[in-house]
Amino acid sequence: MKENYRILIAEDEKDICEILQFNLESEGYSIDIVHSAEEALKKKLAGYDLFLLDVMMGKMSGFGLAQKIRKELEIDTPIIFLTARNNENDVLTGFNVGADDYIAKPFSIRELQARVKTILKRTRKIDESAEKLLLTLGNIAIDIVTKRLLINNKKIDLTRKEFEILSLLAKNQGRIFSREEILARIWDNDVIVTDRTVDVNITRLRKKMEEYSSYIRNKPGYGYYFEI
Repeated sequence: MKENYRILIAEDEKDICEILQFNLESEGYSIDIVHSAEEALKKKLAGYDLFLLDVMMGKMSGFGLAQKIRKELEIDTPIIFLTARNNENDVLTGFNVGADDYIAKPFSIRELQARVKTILKRTRKIDESAEKLLLTLGNIAIDIVTKRLLINNKKIDLTRKEFEILSLLAKNQGRIFSREEILARIWDNDVIVTDRTVDVNITRLRKKMEEYSSYIRNKPGYGYYFEI
């Protein structure tokens, strides 16, 4: 939802700030205004979803602020530069310091609103994709990328097969997998294993999950499933 988005505008021309704030708030965004890069750096910048930065501001330019955001603070929040300087070198500088878009003054409010909407929509899609790579189930977090299991923020060491079994069950919460299906999905075809191999790995996995071992359940005669 738009109303969940927070935008920080760093612009030293107060008239432009008022216009931007009025029109973006009418779209449902939450807007904060600062009039210098130094003032912006006093904010908790990680809490914003988008930065609108004027290039020419006092002692520190918008380019300088963007460099600090990207390199020192390591924040990857989208940045749109607003500037009257629109020659090729300035545009390239803007993108080189981490800009996602570059809007030359004077600009159309409707165009700016459209660009803001596009960038935030794109960011939301990226965030949603990332969420699929991290399964959070109560106090359990399963990181599909780093192959880690965290329980109450504590890393639990798993073998490759234990992790793959846990991921398979957790990603399909409530669905029952037979031993044969687990074998087919987790083990290579050229490896000879038995149904008992699945039971052994799940027994070890449950032991490592300690108080949460009951999340991995068994329906006699059918197979295993994950349920909180």
